Amino acid sequence: MRDEDARLQRADFAARPVRDCADLNTSSDSKLVRALGKDLREIAARGELRTLEIPAGINLCSNDYLALAANPALRDAVIGAVARAERVGSTGSRLLAGNACEWDELEREFADFAGTDAALYFTSGYAANVGLLSAVMGRGDIVFSDAANHASLIDGARISGAEKVVFPHGDLEALELALHDHVNQPGRKLVATESVFSMDGDLAPLREMATLAKRYGAEVVVDEAHATGVFGPEGRGRVAELGLESEIFAVVHMCGKALASAGAFVCGGATLKSYLINRARTFLFNTALPPYFAGQIRAALSLARAAEAERARLKTITTKLRENLRGGGWDTGKSASQIVPVMLGGNDVAMRFAAELGRDGFAVRAIRPPTVPEGSARLRLSLTCALKDEELVRLAQAMARAREHMSAAMQGQAASAGRA
Repeated sequence: MRDEDARLQRADFAARPVRDCADLNTSSDSKLVRALGKDLREIAARGELRTLEIPAGINLCSNDYLALAANPALRDAVIGAVARAERVGSTGSRLLAGNACEWDELEREFADFAGTDAALYFTSGYAANVGLLSAVMGRGDIVFSDAANHASLIDGARISGAEKVVFPHGDLEALELALHDHVNQPGRKLVATESVFSMDGDLAPLREMATLAKRYGAEVVVDEAHATGVFGPEGRGRVAELGLESEIFAVVHMCGKALASAGAFVCGGATLKSYLINRARTFLFNTALPPYFAGQIRAALSLARAAEAERARLKTITTKLRENLRGGGWDTGKSASQIVPVMLGGNDVAMRFAAELGRDGFAVRAIRPPTVPEGSARLRLSLTCALKDEELVRLAQAMARAREHMSAAMQGQAASAGRA
């Protein structure tokens, strides 16, 4: 593409979202609004502007791994829980008016599921990770964080005031070196990692991390967001799958993905639970969810624990899709889970691929910086057990067509540039 054509295309793309943002350049705008508008145009020019869209077609951007979101049994459980509820609002935090026997009972049940002594419910996964890390860590402490960790783990470490040591993604040698370099430094030390990484779909070496942490006097926090319901016996996650329950300081199980609900449980010792009740600001100052919502999570947990056929199906179709994509020349990274990235590099390329697949009836999202590192934009294919074999065949065909269309377009642009 000629430089002038590229410049005009970027300018046109940058202008479109501004018109969607309530005329950010009107004379009545404040200085702050004008500054925000300028920032938005710069974000758009980089191909990183996000907008809200409703998925249409075959959904490949959902984390509904066990297809529970539309499960009739879960729907009936929610209706029943609302019908039985004395009130439909919590009216306060858990420490004020918001506690209920439903939450106490569910926390005991979830601790049993996680294989820990206790569990504490937070109203979102983000709140759980931020609340956990910012409560137990502080100035003079050190958090060793995988470079590919979710924003909630990153923000929790940042808010805590602890020193942050970021080690390259999955690099055990780098982690050991960092732990060794800080072994004589006073304060608490904690290694934070996801078990299944949300953008790469690969698996953290949890057993080796736990061994290193123990060797150098550190604790480990594991975010099981994309493993809950999918990995391990009864979907108990990778920590349970590896038999590491007694070696991990805290395991965070999310309810908004395979469990088709919302919130998260921080699972660990009874002392940790009591400490979080007293020190985690995202728990202390957060209005509780209504008691009936515990009924949805409980029903989802029961369905997930029994979903052995669904887990097996998910593993089968994911393995087949990865093999087909790699055989077709696509780069799926080190994916070893139901999350299959297709690495494309440039933001524009990823967005065009997503648009092409959308026209073929697939809801796919282009994942771009800052969610992923610069130059690593990708499609994130997130599979559910409800996908049909023929739909995955159609997907592979649609991706091949999209590549052909884009290749032809680039050749045409190159020819035009040569004639010019």
